[in-house]
Amino acid sequence: MEDRIIELEIRFTEQQATLQELSEVLVAQQKELDALRAKVGWLEKRVQAEPGLVDAGERDRPPHY
Repeated sequence: MEDRIIELEIRFTEQQATLQELSEVLVAQQKELDALRAKVGWLEKRVQAEPGLVDAGERDRPPHY
């Protein structure tokens, strides 16, 4: 019976370590995602501020069409 308890304690400890590691990875990914969203927002504002830049879908067809 004591062997089973020890085995369960070992498994529990390993699971705690795995959960902590996954939590740290999740936090790092969220920080990276937040930074990328901020950069995309900044790029969108910059593109909108540039007078010569337009989206390809907004261009008129060339006269030869």
